[in-house]
Amino acid sequence: MPLLPFILAMAGVVLASNILVQFVIAGGFLTWGAFTYPFAFLVTDLANRLLGAAAARRVVLWGFATGVLCSLIGSQVMLETGPAVPLRVAVASGAAFLAAQLLDVAIFQRLRGTGRWWHAPLLSSLTASVLDTLLFFGIAFSASAGLLFPGGANAVVAWAQEAVPFLGLGPALPLWASLAVADWGVKVTLALLALLPYRALVMALTPRSARS
Repeated sequence: MPLLPFILAMAGVVLASNILVQFVIAGGFLTWGAFTYPFAFLVTDLANRLLGAAAARRVVLWGFATGVLCSLIGSQVMLETGPAVPLRVAVASGAAFLAAQLLDVAIFQRLRGTGRWWHAPLLSSLTASVLDTLLFFGIAFSASAGLLFPGGANAVVAWAQEAVPFLGLGPALPLWASLAVADWGVKVTLALLALLPYRALVMALTPRSARS
């Protein structure tokens, strides 16, 4: 089974999420990127289950390189069909993606063949999504991380620094804190929902003698 479809799928998820994470859903604490990025865990887990851990790591690395390259190009050139991706958002996405997806591969491989069929994909995705959320939102939107980037890096995400009640109920915190928690909640929900297509694709693409 070729790696290219997995790599292209991964790169597409990263690029789309880099663009959509800049748009907050009106009246809420979510960005549109929250609904696309969790599919990266589905791609990684499918590659791991169908092709093995070594192949899954190649999918992660090549998907990472392709997705971040496209994001960096987009950060320099304003696309006619959409907004450019700010540099710090692209860097945050790359760092979080690489760390979280490689952790997902390691946990999945450790749990593979133990317990029920859903243990490995669910537990690996949930654990890695915590790391992913912390790294991405911390680098992309926190004021302190902005010091690492030159020029007007803070200006492009100034909206994320606005102090608002945490999740609309708690003490006033930067908006990005509420976005991060809500984003992780979506990751958890989609990790559960992704078990259905994961199982269906594994059953369809795996020989009967190798199914587990």
